[in-house]
Amino acid sequence: MNTSRLWAYRPETLAGLSGLMGEIADTHGFTRRRRGILVTACASALGDSYCSLAWGLRLAEETGAGAAAGVLGGDDKGLTEDERVMAAWARKVARDPNSTGEADVAALREAGFGDAEIFAMTAFVALRVAFSTVNDALGARPDAALRSTAPREVLDAVTYGRPIE
Repeated sequence: MNTSRLWAYRPETLAGLSGLMGEIADTHGFTRRRRGILVTACASALGDSYCSLAWGLRLAEETGAGAAAGVLGGDDKGLTEDERVMAAWARKVARDPNSTGEADVAALREAGFGDAEIFAMTAFVALRVAFSTVNDALGARPDAALRSTAPREVLDAVTYGRPIE
């Protein structure tokens, strides 16, 4: 993986970052589907093609290719209502965290999320932003294997970021 080569300069940093993300996800019961929603919504909002493709593939396995492509394009109609609210929150946190407000948090609460879950989603997305920023700033390109493993809908939805290697 291209990210493995990049992070080889500081594998302990990657281990720490990955460990934190895993701990948050595991402690708060983020299923693979929920992680996929948070990551694809965040990565697409940032214009990160690598994470969008890698996690778009994973999300497609959970939701179907059309729903995954929708999340990548900002159309969440293939998700449940609570998942839509979660995806919108991830995008807002990734794009402009200073624009979040009481109405956004209220929407999360109305969707059934408690304060601990809202904090966990926010911290998870923020850590994903950090991960994507390092990868993108240092030129990591999506792995060539994604061209043949990601569904066509997911490949077509990712029209931003660096091209596949």
